[in-house]
Amino acid sequence: MPARSVPTALFMPRRRLLAEASLGFGAVALAALESRAEPAGVPAALPRPHHPPRARQVIFCYMSGGVSHVDSFDPKPRLDADHGKPLPMKVERTMFNNNGLVMRSPFTFRPWGASGIPVSSMFPRIAEQVDDLAVIRSMTTPVSEHAQANFLMHTGFPFLGFPSAGAWASYGLGSENADLPSYVVLQSGNAAVPHGGVGLFSNGFLPGPHQASIVRADAAEAIRNIRAHDGAVPQRRRLEAVAALDRAFVGATGAPAAVEAAIHNAETAFRMQAAVPTLVDIAGESAATRAAYGIDSPNAPTAAYGRQCLLARRLVERGVRFIELSCLTQNIGAGGAGNPWDQHGALEKGHAAMALQVDQPIAALIADLRDRGLLDETLVVWAGEFGRTPFSQGSDGRDHNPMAFSVWLAGGGVKGGTVHGVTDDFGYRVVEHPCTVYDMWATVLHLLGIDHEELTYRWGGRDYRLTDVHGRIIEPILA
Repeated sequence: MPARSVPTALFMPRRRLLAEASLGFGAVALAALESRAEPAGVPAALPRPHHPPRARQVIFCYMSGGVSHVDSFDPKPRLDADHGKPLPMKVERTMFNNNGLVMRSPFTFRPWGASGIPVSSMFPRIAEQVDDLAVIRSMTTPVSEHAQANFLMHTGFPFLGFPSAGAWASYGLGSENADLPSYVVLQSGNAAVPHGGVGLFSNGFLPGPHQASIVRADAAEAIRNIRAHDGAVPQRRRLEAVAALDRAFVGATGAPAAVEAAIHNAETAFRMQAAVPTLVDIAGESAATRAAYGIDSPNAPTAAYGRQCLLARRLVERGVRFIELSCLTQNIGAGGAGNPWDQHGALEKGHAAMALQVDQPIAALIADLRDRGLLDETLVVWAGEFGRTPFSQGSDGRDHNPMAFSVWLAGGGVKGGTVHGVTDDFGYRVVEHPCTVYDMWATVLHLLGIDHEELTYRWGGRDYRLTDVHGRIIEPILA
């Protein structure tokens, strides 16, 4: 008998099969979307943490420009005693090297809460939450220029091209919500990207889905072109066509990673069209909640920043992994668009205006998270890129000080009501328990259940990590 013939379709090369069958992938995705009962899809499997986490999510309140630690969380009575005198120690070259005499703080300090931690009169509302804060007074950084310091604070490297901390958190833990990005940067009002640009929020060499999405909290469209202006069905068909072309390219070239990331991002963007408008619609929030966050404040920057803080809480409720808030530029005579805390002159006026912007909203965020039972699993990080000098620049400003500054953490796994580290009597240099940016991020990753030395990505022939080859966990601030 003649040999039985076999249909040639059974011998179709794998790449051709993927290319020709890919037209159905979009329909499969659409069917999956339509069949979901819940608005937020949770992936079947998330990356496993290295150890039990204390926090699931991070809110990063970034005070771009460099908050003066000696005017906020590190009181120095010696500045009052020696006001107008030369600093009695060697003065290092500063950014502008226009160094004056010792300058007292224009703000007053007093102890707050059961812990009695002193906080500046700049922050009366945050001071009320001091028993939830772990204040680190001994932060240091090796760079003193804004862009370099911003990159170092965000990525662990003082230049462009490396993944942001939010991207590393997304890569290490994945997303708990398939309808929203795992890393979101919030903006409102006239908030500008800090010096260094959007590369501060980059995925760097990590896969594309880990890059931040910038959400405008108070814009008509929170993300440009987020609405499907011609309807979801035509857009779905375009996505299917693009996915088919992308997968044909994958089959032909055998280089799927970047293309698969692009397909993932397109699918996420499609789902965000329904999720983002719901996220930013705060009409259902109570009048008491709006008042607490300052959303109806007569001070427009407070209202705008308050909306960011409220959306941060709503993003936490939706399982978004890492959220960064952005300060607004203010017409205060000092401080540029990307670094509004940068008061080389008129420090009292500038710092007071910036504190008024963020104080009430951040305090409300901490209290709201606590009242809703979310603070225990949400880590709030408050930081700028460096501190400021204890002596004046000109007559009433302060220059950059990378040798000492303060940050604080609150929430998931942090021992509230604590102070770590000591600066000298003038707040110029750290004298006990110096900490670095690497230490801060090692601690944050630890609280998220990640060993910072194990979270690596091979690129350019070596394994990179957020903490580079540095970093130690700041154990004394852990609960």
